[in-house]
Amino acid sequence: MTTSDPAAPTAGASQGDLRGDLQVSLIDALVQASFVTMAVLNRVGAEHDLSLTQLRVLAILRDRRVKMSELADYLGLDKSTISGLVGRAEKRGLIQRIPNPVDRRGVDVVLSAAGMDLAERGAAEIARSLSPLTSTLTRAETHRLTALLERMLEPRSPLLSIRLLVGAGSLAQCDADR
Repeated sequence: MTTSDPAAPTAGASQGDLRGDLQVSLIDALVQASFVTMAVLNRVGAEHDLSLTQLRVLAILRDRRVKMSELADYLGLDKSTISGLVGRAEKRGLIQRIPNPVDRRGVDVVLSAAGMDLAERGAAEIARSLSPLTSTLTRAETHRLTALLERMLEPRSPLLSIRLLVGAGSLAQCDADR
């Protein structure tokens, strides 16, 4: 049985066709990876009675304090929706609203101790669940894929640089575990 290299040119294929085929393959792989990732995120969220948006809020707040307006912008939600979302999390004891030290009218949100605990446990569960995929990569491949994905996401909002799942030391920790 022979396998063909998807990057190898085929007879009669133009450079434009090859780029188009590679683009389709890349997008297909990204979509498949996102489906697997979303399934894990949804499962972990459901196990803790959290919506995907609530899970995202916990991940964002793991290592920072943000204004309500910044959180709304990052999540793409309007003011009333973010207020309700934060209010429900606050009732569960996961989030605290605190006055912004610079803007007296502003309100910041931070994780409570219970919220931090849940965020840490969720991040560990997500990492464990995705490790069958990531553990197939060598250390060099892990570095390369991380760099490529970060470069693809670079032009987005600065808040996208937030290490949503396993913190700023995620790659180093991943290497230490190998």
